[in-house]
Amino acid sequence: MHWLSRHRRWVLAAICLFWVALVYLGDRFPNIPFLYAPWSGEQSFEDVLRREGRTTPPRADLVFLGIDQTSLELTSVGPEEVAANRAFQLMTARPFPWSREIWALLVDRLFAAGARVVMFDLVFNPPNEGDQAFHEALERYRDRIVIGGNFDAAGGTLVVPNDTLIPAPQELDGRVGLVNFWGDPLDGKVREVRYAVSERQLVGMTPYAGEPVYYSLAARALARLDSSNQVLGDLHPHVIRFGPADAYPARPLWEVFDPKSWQANYDGGKFFQDKVVILGVSAQILHDVVNTPLGPTMAGPALHLHALAAAMANEFLTATPVPVGYALIGGAGALAWAIIALIRRPVVSLLLLAGVTVCYLVGARLLYDMRGFLLLTVPVLSGFLLSGLTSLGLEYVLERMEKLRTRRTLERYVSKNLVKEILENPGGYYSSLLGSRKPATMLFSDIMGFTTLTEKADPEALVKQLNEYLTRMVAVVFAHHGTLDKFIGDAVMAVWGNVKSRGVAEDAKLAARTALGMREELRKLNEEWRRREMTELGIGIGINQGEVLIGNIGSEERMEATVIGDAVNLASRLESLTRNYAVDILLGPTASDLVREAFILRTVARVQVKGKTEPVEITALLGERGQPFDPELLRWLETYEEGIREFRGRNFAAARILFERFLEPYPDDRLAKMYLERSLEYETKPPDDSWNAAEIFTKK
Repeated sequence: MHWLSRHRRWVLAAICLFWVALVYLGDRFPNIPFLYAPWSGEQSFEDVLRREGRTTPPRADLVFLGIDQTSLELTSVGPEEVAANRAFQLMTARPFPWSREIWALLVDRLFAAGARVVMFDLVFNPPNEGDQAFHEALERYRDRIVIGGNFDAAGGTLVVPNDTLIPAPQELDGRVGLVNFWGDPLDGKVREVRYAVSERQLVGMTPYAGEPVYYSLAARALARLDSSNQVLGDLHPHVIRFGPADAYPARPLWEVFDPKSWQANYDGGKFFQDKVVILGVSAQILHDVVNTPLGPTMAGPALHLHALAAAMANEFLTATPVPVGYALIGGAGALAWAIIALIRRPVVSLLLLAGVTVCYLVGARLLYDMRGFLLLTVPVLSGFLLSGLTSLGLEYVLERMEKLRTRRTLERYVSKNLVKEILENPGGYYSSLLGSRKPATMLFSDIMGFTTLTEKADPEALVKQLNEYLTRMVAVVFAHHGTLDKFIGDAVMAVWGNVKSRGVAEDAKLAARTALGMREELRKLNEEWRRREMTELGIGIGINQGEVLIGNIGSEERMEATVIGDAVNLASRLESLTRNYAVDILLGPTASDLVREAFILRTVARVQVKGKTEPVEITALLGERGQPFDPELLRWLETYEEGIREFRGRNFAAARILFERFLEPYPDDRLAKMYLERSLEYETKPPDDSWNAAEIFTKK
């Protein structure tokens, strides 16, 4: 721990460097999920930006005509309508794919309505009925129409329209565009579009100048629109900014051929004026769907329109360059180190980590929306937060270890609960040291005859025995949440309620349980000492409750947190009186009242100690109710207590009889003997009228 504390900043730097290096490695080893997690998370984060951030505005001039389920089944029209409509006849004559004459009818209808460009997201490769009619339409509208070609990656070949439709080489014909989209190799999602691709690129090789170039369906449409868009000659993939997920809903194909729908839904064809129309599959049963950041079920034709709209509006996204991304990750680790190493307040450090993270996320969103820039985020914040939080965790561990070391050191000199209050609530504790009055319960314990013992015993053995005794006694105090106020030679002073009170009654009960625990621990110690042929010890304990002054008491050179007041003095006097009355635990009047219901008490006397003008009632603590106790003694105590009442009522003859009766089973009880002697004395020579059964002590 000392080494860690001394080299704290270097250790924190090593932690930050470790996490930064781990994030770097993740980019190099995408097949290791743990390492690659920040980078796969970056893709997910960018996909969220695509969905929730600014999108490419949908274009009203792009229309998707879909071969949907209603067009395949054609259940929306009756037999009479089918019989009167050539397109409906072709759609019902055979299952899809239909005769290609229908596409000739479609383009005639759309171009007659004023459409600018018609795109077919279909590959017309095998010969089929109606090829000649469709060929003638392709020739009529050769500058306004585009049909699909497909690169079969499995076979490594291009699938193009048959020779009847377009003469070879079809792939170089301006009317043929590739329908392919290439998804991310790790998750299959389409995030970028290739508007042009070379022959070598199709098989994963580097392109070279002069080789054949094939254009996408969207690129061919751009050319038909007389667009000079830069993507037309660019062989690089373009990361597009998608439009909204529902930007280009499929319109049922059959409606274009139905006179009623043509009039109601398309205003007699005016709807298609200057529109770019794409014809493709939208029925789920035909499975022409693509997985994109907007979802896994985008129809292929709709994706072509997204690509076309992005190119027309130049809405492309720019990724963070690799060197810049690596620099950001390294800078994030350095910033995390600076926050933790230079700012020694954990809460402030944590707030700064959170604040920097939020600001970075806001910046990433703004750059995406305003500039189309994909700021590297998840790997950067992973390096930043992992470095910062791990370092903060180490700081916490170091602080806890230091606090524990401080606590253990303090607990050798100060009570455990006092140490806890100092460390956990320093403000409240230090303010209490300025001085305050509180109710508290005090316990004094002292070894009987210790002064005489020190004159006879071997000093080294006595110190060892005393330490053993005090260790066990202090442990009992701490076990019952008491504050060890001080040692006074061989005496122990403990307090409840000065540091943290559990309630006046509970504090007094804890003190009483402590006294009983001390009695039991001393019994065990005496048994051990007896076996080791050591001198046995006896103790006296005094407990009192009352209002005391709590504060830092002492001189300018040395001060001590303690309690003072009459209640403290009485507790000390009670400990001394245990010798006078031959009992080991005495309680003051308030303490007796607070614990009487839970403990077994025995009346001892009314005493007026030195410094007091009024006598107080003191009792002896015998045990706790509900715990094992001699039932015979409990029964005979009633006789004793009745004797006390008779004695104080000046009925000395009755008191004598009761004390004699109590002494029959307990002939060695010194307290009963004392009252028997006084009863005999007062029976023959009664005290004067001022007698109140109180004993006055003029010495401490």
